[in-house]
Amino acid sequence: MPIKLDNIDIALLELLIQDGRKSFNQLAREIKTSAPTVKARYDRLVSAGLIRAVSVDLDVGKLEAKTGKRLEHLRGNVVKRHNVKIGKGMIINLSCDYCKGQVSGKPHILKFGTLERFFCCTSCKSLYEEKYRSRINSLK
Repeated sequence: MPIKLDNIDIALLELLIQDGRKSFNQLAREIKTSAPTVKARYDRLVSAGLIRAVSVDLDVGKLEAKTGKRLEHLRGNVVKRHNVKIGKGMIINLSCDYCKGQVSGKPHILKFGTLERFFCCTSCKSLYEEKYRSRINSLK
């Protein structure tokens, strides 16, 4: 079963879209929840692959011509803002962290350290654990 977004997830995403520079404490105050809750939700959304990056939105027009020319090659790599309405109950489609296939039904979850990994089946979870055993053990 893919992850469903709730009101805290939606508020967090909206605030990060507005200003990705805010600390977890600032986000927690605005959402009216605790900072550890905000961090856990952020980590879960990153692990699920919904948040891929918090990026810089440059106003290239404010740069001097010389610097602007040096950064011109970056324009093609800039991610455009998406006009997507985020709503409660939206579902995040997960892909398996081992085979990269789609996770249908309830995901098999491996938690270690502050990370969560999602798998389509117990075989992929076991193979992932075997492949990364030393890294996983170092984070426990």
